[in-house]
Amino acid sequence: MKLGIVGLPNVGKSTLFNAITKSGAESANYPFCTIEPNTGMVTVPDERLEYLSSMSNSTKIIPATVQFFDIAGLVRGSSKGEGLGNQFLSHIREVEAIIHMVRCFDDDNVIHVDGSVDPIRDIETIQLELMLADLELLEKRKVRVEKGLKGDKSLQKELDLLKILIDCLEKEKPIISLDLEQEQRSIISGYSLLTAKKVIYVANIKEEDVSDQGESNEYYQQVKDFAKAEGAEIVPISAKIEEDLSTLSEEEKNEFLKELGIPMSGLDQLIKASYHLLGLISFITTGEVETRAWTITKGTKAPQAAGKIHSDIERGFIRAETVSFEILKELGSMAAAKEKGLVRSEGKEYVVQDGDVILFRFNV
Repeated sequence: MKLGIVGLPNVGKSTLFNAITKSGAESANYPFCTIEPNTGMVTVPDERLEYLSSMSNSTKIIPATVQFFDIAGLVRGSSKGEGLGNQFLSHIREVEAIIHMVRCFDDDNVIHVDGSVDPIRDIETIQLELMLADLELLEKRKVRVEKGLKGDKSLQKELDLLKILIDCLEKEKPIISLDLEQEQRSIISGYSLLTAKKVIYVANIKEEDVSDQGESNEYYQQVKDFAKAEGAEIVPISAKIEEDLSTLSEEEKNEFLKELGIPMSGLDQLIKASYHLLGLISFITTGEVETRAWTITKGTKAPQAAGKIHSDIERGFIRAETVSFEILKELGSMAAAKEKGLVRSEGKEYVVQDGDVILFRFNV
């Protein structure tokens, strides 16, 4: 899973990125200190892996991972190249979802590129630049398709769709707001449109606002209402607290979170929101060699889930021997689950569920 962190300069993107990836990317109180996108891998927290590893005496644990891209701050005019905007926008096309970070705190010591804090204005600035960039791409594509149509009438469907997309953007609405058919979605998948990507809003709040998850923060409430209207996810985070948490051991981190009165870190909230937004789940394989989490899309059938491990397993799929993690935890061992007849033998039509512990049987 690739997630790109975007926003105006100086909203806390690089601070958050450094905190969650421990990568040491440059972070400074001036615009464009990030030029090339910083990338970092983060493991997905999953307590089930520790339990299963202990049960199976696994040599190693391999959790699922998320790749974060810290993309340089966009400004008004980015779609036309302002602040190296075109270069920055091209990096966003590579990610599966956008994490839109919004400043929700006042601090005279931290420069705001527009001179004042206004989260909705800031969101709309970024959205407009993304829409303008998509509009330019689609208009160029439309010209090429119109020329090709003279010799290939099959391009008419694409041209009709391009007109719908362009009309949508000219009305200042993102592509994701359109109710497209599956065939239309397949056509636009190759365009890598910025406004067709799902968005998680991250409200960067003050440290003192974390205990109530930003509910007392007026700026956060504005972003929350905006996200709700869009059907988008929102996560309140204090980049400064995440920075502090990144220096602590797991035990110290848990104690700190307890003192703050919050159940999980901002990073854990962000990953949870990302999985929900993209419709992702994890199934698990476990044995003496390793215990490992595999990320798949909700609704994936057993053979395709097996293909995440290796294409040969998908091709030679016979059956999936599966049991839920909760049953395994309750009974304490795979042997006990088999003895009670709770390890199921599932075929090609079985839809894998989150937390399924699976052994795939195959023949190639």
